[in-house]
Amino acid sequence: MIAIIKYNGGNVSSVQNALNRLGAESIITDDFELIKNADKVIFPGVGEASSTMKTLKEKGLDQLIPTLKQPVLGICLGMQLMCKNNEEGSTVGMGIFDINVKKFPAENIIPHMGWNTISDFKSTIYSEIKEESDVYFVHSFYCELSENTTSVCDYILPFSASLQKGNFYAMQFHPEKSRKIGSQLLQNFLKL
Repeated sequence: MIAIIKYNGGNVSSVQNALNRLGAESIITDDFELIKNADKVIFPGVGEASSTMKTLKEKGLDQLIPTLKQPVLGICLGMQLMCKNNEEGSTVGMGIFDINVKKFPAENIIPHMGWNTISDFKSTIYSEIKEESDVYFVHSFYCELSENTTSVCDYILPFSASLQKGNFYAMQFHPEKSRKIGSQLLQNFLKL
């Protein structure tokens, strides 16, 4: 069973639909016991960082998520909230990744929206994925490059397209909207 964390961040239904297409059973929940006992946990997100973090704190999910031992996948805002600090709303994140989240400089169109190339894979989650693959992004803030970076995208500047630290995986792009590549990435996560 895969637990998809329920909070005020959007995109949970799209993630569940993608899992359904892969034949994976999932539940959208904020129940601590269901989350702790799930085989895998997905922490998706579309929204604004400070208000979303406020909701996570009200539900105690900000304390639960960093303690999880099974594979956890943060997507988009979920990835950013797993980091240390976020310039959006001066938000303090969960600190799973010791990384700052910054706003893109206004040198190109923001948000970064649409298909872009990822490369420099450094995780088994990318097995059977070709370097220089295209995935779907929608974001105005980016995670800095770090020792936890497992793929890189270059839009205005190079940034972390994905991260990994122990059992915590995260993707700035949306695997659930990234067609065949995204389906393979989700399948790889399910196999962990």
